[in-house]
Amino acid sequence: MPVLFATVLIDLIGFGIIIPILPFLAPKVGGDAMDIALLLAIYSVFGGLCGPYWGKLSDKIGRKPVLLICLGGAGLSYIMLAFSTTLWALFASRIFAGAMAGNFGVASAMVADMSKPEERAKFMGIIGAAFGLGMVIGPFLGGVLAGPNGEFMLPGLVAAGLSFAALIAGAVFLPESLSKSQRADQAEQMAASAKLSILRMLKESGNTLLALQYFLNNSCHTAISYLFPLWVGHMLGWGAKEVGMVFGAQGLAMAILQAGLIGRLVKWLGELKLLLIGTCMMATGYIVAATANTSEIIILAFFIIVSGGTVCTPVLNTLVAHRTPVHLRGRMLGTTAASAAWGRVFGPLAAGFALSQLGYHLSWLLGTVVACFMIGWVVREMLAQRHASAAR
Repeated sequence: MPVLFATVLIDLIGFGIIIPILPFLAPKVGGDAMDIALLLAIYSVFGGLCGPYWGKLSDKIGRKPVLLICLGGAGLSYIMLAFSTTLWALFASRIFAGAMAGNFGVASAMVADMSKPEERAKFMGIIGAAFGLGMVIGPFLGGVLAGPNGEFMLPGLVAAGLSFAALIAGAVFLPESLSKSQRADQAEQMAASAKLSILRMLKESGNTLLALQYFLNNSCHTAISYLFPLWVGHMLGWGAKEVGMVFGAQGLAMAILQAGLIGRLVKWLGELKLLLIGTCMMATGYIVAATANTSEIIILAFFIIVSGGTVCTPVLNTLVAHRTPVHLRGRMLGTTAASAAWGRVFGPLAAGFALSQLGYHLSWLLGTVVACFMIGWVVREMLAQRHASAAR
């Protein structure tokens, strides 16, 4: 588990390096504001399209080879970005990066393979903490490497170097979590399941609505990342420095919450109660944001919303791992990672449309509506669980 954490962290630092330079990179090759938005969205689009297939492949050939392939692909995409001199080359690098972004789904499947059910939420939280730390260290490093002139070759090459370092570390030190004998034992089930479409697999496993929660959670989680910088820039005159400090502080809080508290909270409350708390935090945070008129209130709202989403992610991964047979686990977690990626596309786009049509105050409430759909599903699951317990 420590080796997997280190591998994921190194890769995500490389991913984070690219985030602050993308908005400044597109204009250098002839792009405009719409191109910047498309560059941000297209990564998640191709991540959503390809994620289930990486998960399915990991069920067939093992988790480690797929993770290493994705790490190598990420490194190549950063080299493509570093040497992009046209807008089309830049789009090609982001499309390729998205297509190779199977890491987090496969890493989650490895955690599920290696952990006992009672410890799964704890270890899902620890891997989630790698994401939080990567989002603290990476953007800071990217800003430093880009320098005052916003150069992108050096950040791209450093990001590539980190991905290749993670690949080497994984190849040398990371064990396979789904052994050849386990795959052989499940070969017949895997052959039958391979014929299932994604929708059929979700339906037969009873995970359709659970997979939808990934989409809703990430829609809420990423809409705030779009609306917050615009609101503080428009209302408070903030720039990239102030926004970056808030994002960095929140990333550190995410890492601490996921690494240190999620496992204990699940043992104390259970998955569904903790998920209910997380979804209620997001709904409440958006209501607070809709009433904000000072920096203190909007920062409070931002922390409530992102902390709520941070709680939900490892709990959802734990629920999927509990409810999915081993021979389908990689494909299922790849599918839920894809659902999350589509949420990262929908959230900012829906927030942008609402902002243009309704203004700041009402656009915040869209997040509350989405969070309420999640709350409804969690309450339904809790009632079903209670009825099942009463029947026994």
